[in-house]
Amino acid sequence: MKSKGIILVIAVIAGLFVFTSPYVVNETEQVVVTQFGKVMGEPKQLPGLYFKVPFIQQTNYFPKNLLHWDGDPGQIPTVDKTYIWVDTFARWKIVDPIKFFQTVNNTTIAQGRLDDIIDPATRNFITSYKLIETVRTTNRKLDTFEIGLEDTENKRPAYAIKTGRQKITKGILKQAKPKLEKFGIELVDVKIKRINYVEEVRRTVYARMIAERNQIAEKFRSEGQGEARKILGEKERDLKQITSQAYKVAQEIKGKADAEATKIYAEAYGLDPGFYSFVKTLETYKTALDKNSSLVLSTDSDFFKYLKGYGDK
Repeated sequence: MKSKGIILVIAVIAGLFVFTSPYVVNETEQVVVTQFGKVMGEPKQLPGLYFKVPFIQQTNYFPKNLLHWDGDPGQIPTVDKTYIWVDTFARWKIVDPIKFFQTVNNTTIAQGRLDDIIDPATRNFITSYKLIETVRTTNRKLDTFEIGLEDTENKRPAYAIKTGRQKITKGILKQAKPKLEKFGIELVDVKIKRINYVEEVRRTVYARMIAERNQIAEKFRSEGQGEARKILGEKERDLKQITSQAYKVAQEIKGKADAEATKIYAEAYGLDPGFYSFVKTLETYKTALDKNSSLVLSTDSDFFKYLKGYGDK
């Protein structure tokens, strides 16, 4: 019975050893083995099957791939006293898992250390340069064109980029990277995700943009009104010129017609002056007398000589 009990105990111990001793490390992990809180041996960074002492030794897993850090957007003044919101992000990885375990122990605490180091470095560089330096990288001419802005753009003083956004982010990386090495962390890259004006400055900028657009619109309206008046003036001038020319031609034609008519009348009436006098007198009767006219004249008057002669006949 004793031998069976010993065999059973040995079997249980062997079973526990078989099920709790082995552990697996995959491609994205690295493991630090500890015994009563003390690191045992080198970290396991290659994927494969490993063994540890059951119950006594513990496995601490850490990611081996790139990790993401996303900073909190903060209000930062530039060297030209412009307040902006800056939102940054970074990529980092654990290169020394033992040092990482002994200093920060887990990724949550590591994120706090990144906040404490990257945020001040970002603030330090942003406050050292003008706003345009953090926005642009080169002096390349912008390939945008807005109608009506060409005149105002020419009035704005040109500013040459000396550092640029890319060098600023490299400077942030260079300043923060050595401070994270003591935590077993390698800072791979730091980038500015977004830059925007603070609310007060944004309102001022929008007001200036609106005023600028109104100025451009007023310029277009003024030019349009000037062009309209020019067209109306040309129309009036052309109309008067056409009317004057037409009146001149009409008067010339009328004058020639009157001359021709007078000539014909003269030739016709010259053949019989008595007939001419008769016709003209009848025309005078027609225009001088109507049904409402009342005249008291002697029948001896020359005005009624044709009526008198007609009555005698």
